[in-house]
Amino acid sequence: MDISEKIKDDILNSRLPKGQPLRQKDLSVRYSVSRIPVRDALLSLKAEGWLVPNGKAGVMIPDLNWQEAEDLSFMRAELECQLLKLAFDHITQRDIAAARDFLEALNEKNLTLIHRGELNWCFHDSLYRAADRPTLHREVERLNRQAVRYLGFQYGPLAYRQTSQHQHEALLGFVESRNKHAALVLLRQHIEEAGALLANYLKERD
Repeated sequence: MDISEKIKDDILNSRLPKGQPLRQKDLSVRYSVSRIPVRDALLSLKAEGWLVPNGKAGVMIPDLNWQEAEDLSFMRAELECQLLKLAFDHITQRDIAAARDFLEALNEKNLTLIHRGELNWCFHDSLYRAADRPTLHREVERLNRQAVRYLGFQYGPLAYRQTSQHQHEALLGFVESRNKHAALVLLRQHIEEAGALLANYLKERD
């Protein structure tokens, strides 16, 4: 893993403190690298929403909250359905085969949360990229990468992994059978149901 992935993994596994400044010097010692790759990683993670500003030039790990989780779900549902709608008629058998490979990889046991989040995005991306809409695609990818911060809840206490995989299988089946309406309805359900479950869980923890 590169430095960004290592920091993400430590965030997901609560090995770095939330709500406290992250120091480049401390991180460079922790990961045995110079400050330059640490600085670049922090800038990248800030852009992805994994870190937020702290002080004049610092960053920190924000607390996870239900409003952010709900907002991410709202935005993803709208934009991903639009992207799939634009892509649907252009999805090839090669795209479907790639999605199938990523779906099978997601069934592997002992995946890290980071790897699981990456595979989940790759599965969806296999169906979206045929839209050839780079601006929309970049925003959808950004939202997905930001949402990975919440995977620890979805695959931990919420036990949502099996449900998510069943929905992935059904979604791919609708794409293969060229049932556009059913695919779009299921995709929205897939995102909104998981988002509502997560937001309600986080509300109860507050």
